[in-house]
Amino acid sequence: MSAPGPDPSPQPAMSNKQHALIVYILYFAAYFTGITSLIGVIIAHVQIDTADELLRTHYRCQIRTFWIGLLYLVVGTILTVVIVGILVLLWWFIWSLVRSVKGVLALNENRPIANPGSWMLG
Repeated sequence: MSAPGPDPSPQPAMSNKQHALIVYILYFAAYFTGITSLIGVIIAHVQIDTADELLRTHYRCQIRTFWIGLLYLVVGTILTVVIVGILVLLWWFIWSLVRSVKGVLALNENRPIANPGSWMLG
């Protein structure tokens, strides 16, 4: 028989859903600071193994958004020498913003990302 009282098991300070939301917020902040997306992708990599299937699609999408976005940024920066890079950088901005907004909306509605492995808009 167990004694009445508080539950001895510790409760996490934040849920996995809050971690996923924080990653999206860090991605939005990266448009102004640059470095916060690195913190966000580290959080996503750490959380993906313990997340349920719904949140795993969000973390996978966030990780791919970071790495594919980094590729776009590097290629766009190199190609700015021949002006085409400006279009690549503009595409990166729109692409990453749409992916993050769609992710936040889906997370808010408790929906998984439809195609987290997509190179396009998810």
